[in-house]
Amino acid sequence: MKLAPRLLAACAAFTMIASHAESWPSKPITFIVPTAPAGSTDIMARLVGDPLSRALGQPVVVDNKPGASGNIGTEAVARAAPDGYTLLMQYSGYHVGNPALFQQIKWNPTKDFAPVALVMRAPHVVAVSGKLPVNSMKELIEYGKKKGDGGLNFASSGNGSIQHIAGELLSRQVKQPMTHVPYKGSGPAINDLIAGNVDMFITTPPSVIGHIASGKLKALAYTGTHRHPSMPNVPTSAEAGLPGYEVDSWFAVFAPAKTPPEVVARLSAEIRKIVESESFRKKVDDQGAFAVYMDPPTLGKFVDQELAKWSKVIKAADIKAD
Repeated sequence: MKLAPRLLAACAAFTMIASHAESWPSKPITFIVPTAPAGSTDIMARLVGDPLSRALGQPVVVDNKPGASGNIGTEAVARAAPDGYTLLMQYSGYHVGNPALFQQIKWNPTKDFAPVALVMRAPHVVAVSGKLPVNSMKELIEYGKKKGDGGLNFASSGNGSIQHIAGELLSRQVKQPMTHVPYKGSGPAINDLIAGNVDMFITTPPSVIGHIASGKLKALAYTGTHRHPSMPNVPTSAEAGLPGYEVDSWFAVFAPAKTPPEVVARLSAEIRKIVESESFRKKVDDQGAFAVYMDPPTLGKFVDQELAKWSKVIKAADIKAD
């Protein structure tokens, strides 16, 4: 009996996918980071990439593609071949914030990506330059009042980032105007913050904790419900006089949609070993954050929940991608 052409084609495709999954990986893997170097997303890509390279027996190359509030790097992965050789280390602000902020993005957070694994969650820290003459949130707010119409200026890693949203939410909570200054990533923002060119940066701790320890930056509040062990002297938002001001980001690995399920499963399994290892947990803890693993189905559901949550926050606060 002859097989119909469509059935033959389907069988051939299945054979190719199975063969690919069995031989994967046979060449270097690229981790695209949609921000500039030195930010939390870049740090996470390198913390995961090094042990992942050893586990898979292939180099894992970090490729920073900043710009357009994370949309350039994110779109690059969405359009990449679904063969397991191009991955995205994604920041939650871009993945679940951008769809509600931008009308013309050329990627879809659920249709264009296969969830692989959540690797880290991190409340934010309100950081200011060590040169700024303030040592508490109360003093910072008073300093902003004296600045005039524009008030405090705050940095972010781009329009639509949770850093941007965090600044707008703080502005509304303290009933004080603030000026948003977007950058192409946390690295450039931190450089200007240290120099005193911007007043404040509300961001995840990994990118600033070293500068806080050195005194180049000062941490005025931690936006979690409890103080973090690595920053025991930094008060929570509530302790600093901002009850209810809680901002949390996450970082996760995604592959292009239609990446073979066997490849996604292998990647997720190896990343789970990394995230749940004592060495990784300690490194993340030292960065002021929390190592947290989610498997692909759980991450997919979590993304759906986060998309709904941040869409409501953005609309309620009338936040625009200026």
